[in-house]
Amino acid sequence: MLAMTVALGASAEEAGGLTWTAPAEWAVQPARAMRAATYKVPAAKGDAEDAELAVFYFGAGQGGAVDANVKRWVAQFQKPDGKPVDPEKDAKTKQEKVNGMPVTTVEVKGTYAGGGPMMGPSAPKPGFKLRGAIVEGPEGPLFYKLTGPEKTVNGAEKGFRKLVESVKPAAKK
Repeated sequence: MLAMTVALGASAEEAGGLTWTAPAEWAVQPARAMRAATYKVPAAKGDAEDAELAVFYFGAGQGGAVDANVKRWVAQFQKPDGKPVDPEKDAKTKQEKVNGMPVTTVEVKGTYAGGGPMMGPSAPKPGFKLRGAIVEGPEGPLFYKLTGPEKTVNGAEKGFRKLVESVKPAAKK
């Protein structure tokens, strides 16, 4: 009974001096290299595969500049005709503050080509979308990258937004 209660409750995670709470319906995945956490986001009706939220934390002063990461994420997508996505026209970015910290969000869709041999799919995936957030915490940035079929990522929008709004400095131990 206790295990079921834990499984149904929202998962609170921590990295880089920040905590966040993932939606209860997102399944925590086993630990993976370079990731603070990974979640499986259930496929929307009609989508053939689940989406994935990867959380990265590289350490203070690590991981690169926010703009460079946004450009890199956008560059992982192509238009249906195979041409590169234009970061100015085809991607939406926004800067805001969440719990006193700078946050940059990004949204892009198209054919997902991935982020290299360790970071993305082996074959291009048409009809995909990325919704990302980079939270500039006191111990360095946390990168939240949700990728998957467009319908599934769109369906996870509220949960992703709640997760981003839940990010806050961890209690001092």
